[in-house]
Amino acid sequence: MTNELFGKVAIVTGGSRGLGREYCEKLASAGAQVVAADVRDCAETVLSITSTGGKAIAVALDVRDQDSCDAMADTTLAEFGRIDTLVNNAALYGGLKGGRFEQLPADEWNDCMDVNISGIWRCCKAVIGQMKTQKSGSIINISSLAAVAGLPYGLHYSTSKAAVIGMTRSLARELGRDWIRVNAIGPSAVMTEGTEEFFGGRLEKVVEVIANDQALKRNLQPEDLAGTVLYLASDASKFVTGQTIMVDGGTVFL
Repeated sequence: MTNELFGKVAIVTGGSRGLGREYCEKLASAGAQVVAADVRDCAETVLSITSTGGKAIAVALDVRDQDSCDAMADTTLAEFGRIDTLVNNAALYGGLKGGRFEQLPADEWNDCMDVNISGIWRCCKAVIGQMKTQKSGSIINISSLAAVAGLPYGLHYSTSKAAVIGMTRSLARELGRDWIRVNAIGPSAVMTEGTEEFFGGRLEKVVEVIANDQALKRNLQPEDLAGTVLYLASDASKFVTGQTIMVDGGTVFL
């Protein structure tokens, strides 16, 4: 365990599995007190942290509901007294069916936008009052390679993740006066349950194509993103805001 985040409090949405769980564990290993928030049960994430001496709690969260987001922030403050980092990781991905854009069901399009874009907006609204009081904070939004490279047959997903980048830049401009930093991370397809669910039977071929397009020719694992999250959560990035950091093995260069 390191100490670069000692005394800091980090909320991770979508913290029950995959990338969210990885972020929770790595933030805790750096000394942060972690709130794992999800519509799924985060008990295993919390146990993995507390069993090695870290501090973490689980909070039920539905990012589609502002009251739920506000309750997440209230619980965090009641337990830990402050909010230093919000990792907006919760998103619809694995459960999306995809397909040709003109054939996407309207309900699936709307659900994707509600969770992937409006969910971030709601969570930011929930924590921003405390961060303004502290005159500090780091918001880390998880975008995607799909936002800048395009994802055929996944227009709703790629569109939502492009909007995350726009939201990140605008919030960084708006919140800088309160010394709240807002940045985004754009991963390629990471080998998680969500990626397996999204690509289904095409997974093996798709991940081969993705890796071959990269300068570093292997597929991303959850731990490959942990360093970027720790950097953005820590004071090492205290003068970095409004940026999108691509963690994609060298697929696109911004």
